[in-house]
Amino acid sequence: MKLLVLLNALVTRLLFVLHSLIGVWRVTEVKKEPKYWLLALLNLLLCLETGLTLKFKKGKGYKWFSPAIFLYLISTVPSLWLLETHRETQFCSNETEQTWENISNREDFNQLKESTPKNEGADHHIIESARVFVSQLSTVCETVWTLGLHQTFLLLLIIGRWLLPIGGEITRDQLSQLLLMFVGTAADILEFTSETLEVENVRHNHALVYAILCVWTWSMLQFPLDLAVQHIGCKLSVSSTRVPTLLLYRHSADLWNIGISLFIQDGPFLVLRLILMSYFKVINQMLVFFTAKNILVVMLQLYRLIVLSLDFRASLQYLPSSRIGGVSCCPCEPNDTTLPPSNWDTDMRECTAIPLEDSPVPSEYQ
Repeated sequence: MKLLVLLNALVTRLLFVLHSLIGVWRVTEVKKEPKYWLLALLNLLLCLETGLTLKFKKGKGYKWFSPAIFLYLISTVPSLWLLETHRETQFCSNETEQTWENISNREDFNQLKESTPKNEGADHHIIESARVFVSQLSTVCETVWTLGLHQTFLLLLIIGRWLLPIGGEITRDQLSQLLLMFVGTAADILEFTSETLEVENVRHNHALVYAILCVWTWSMLQFPLDLAVQHIGCKLSVSSTRVPTLLLYRHSADLWNIGISLFIQDGPFLVLRLILMSYFKVINQMLVFFTAKNILVVMLQLYRLIVLSLDFRASLQYLPSSRIGGVSCCPCEPNDTTLPPSNWDTDMRECTAIPLEDSPVPSEYQ
């Protein structure tokens, strides 16, 4: 089992490094300047994190945060920024599109096979075939390359988070929930970039392109976080003057999920799309649809926040004032000495049920 954990940790990080190097290679091909290979040095941070994780954590993950995913973002996002801001090659010509179609054509490889002497063997044929394939890939227009790097980037974030060994603070059930959330998030992020940056009027406005890329980069910061599926849990000695803290302890995962949606993804996406439609007069059918979708999501998240607040406020009404005013714990763990000994269960760590409005109040609370 330990060997499998180490193998998963190494293979996942190697995939991250490989994809990052492909992005750096595309930047050097587009810019025609070898100095951009210096971006590959950012992978040294990921190599350092790999060594520290293998030594101190035995390959397992950390609590609430994934340094490997975060460093993968750092090493890949600059390359995508440079590719997106290279305006001269963002629109494919017919010649480059025809080249992309010819990559899968077998005639090129058949001609290569006929021109290769038989005495050179199969190894030389494989090497030459790979060389021709790579040379043809380098002629593909940058729109195809950039979109492909965006797609593989998001897929690797999801697959990598799945392959990375989980830490002791997150369960497999929580990990499955997190991955399902990431799938929907990745689809929305990809739609956001492709829908906005492909508009020609937007592409010619440098300030607008930078604003879109800033919002895109900000939205990517949610991938290293595991807060949306993990509960902080209850703490002892929480005073009644810290009711928001009690609410955070009880509904931590829901509140983080709402906060991520409002301040990292749907909220910024909505603001930028409204600016595009109102100020820059960029209006199309898909933009209007996704703007309405963001408005609906923001409204539902705010409604969810109000429901959680009202439910928490109603649950506090059943706690005696002596428990709320003095030294007590959050509503999900009894620690008051006025409770009968039968209610004390040292083996139980989960929250006990709060009486509903239709349920009778226990005699010991009266």
